[in-house]
Amino acid sequence: MLRSLDDETASLVRTAAIVTVGTEPAIRRALADAQVTVRAVWIEELLLQTYLFAGFPRALNATREWRRISGQAAPLQDDEEALGATTFVERGESTCATVYGPFYEQLRVNIRRLHPALDSWMISEGYGKVLGRPQLDLARRELCIVAACAVARQDRQLHSHLYGALHSGVLPDVVSAVLTLLSDLLSDDDARRYAGIWARVQGK
Repeated sequence: MLRSLDDETASLVRTAAIVTVGTEPAIRRALADAQVTVRAVWIEELLLQTYLFAGFPRALNATREWRRISGQAAPLQDDEEALGATTFVERGESTCATVYGPFYEQLRVNIRRLHPALDSWMISEGYGKVLGRPQLDLARRELCIVAACAVARQDRQLHSHLYGALHSGVLPDVVSAVLTLLSDLLSDDDARRYAGIWARVQGK
């Protein structure tokens, strides 16, 4: 259960937003600032999941900046890759079911209708290989996804991951604090629209 927006989590979430839409100088500054308060493994996990929500180019460029700023070399291998396809599918199904809660089965139906490959990739790649990694807890991953979707103006995905944050153990006040944290990165129209989406998620 994530009961408060501590400084480390706030810095991680704000970095997620800036990596998603910021300029290279802005990303460089955000990573340098985050290095002071956020444990390195969390930053690395954020950068790895960035490709799901902002694309490979941004993930690659941000990770390149992180290597320069942190002075840390990449690990020689990623032990997660040895888990195998079956494990990724099982972990992906479990993680996705946690995020979507009562909406999970309908989500799978909806995505299959778009294309079965998208459904397969969502589970094995998105939720299994990436978001199911244990090096960063799911609650903080979801807050980072909320930040990424908000600044990228992806309303449908923001709606889903606001629920996902709650389903992952984030208290509503913490989600509200994250939206406030991002306010200077949003237009007034976007901020008002997201306030409405968040109110609907809470049943208000």
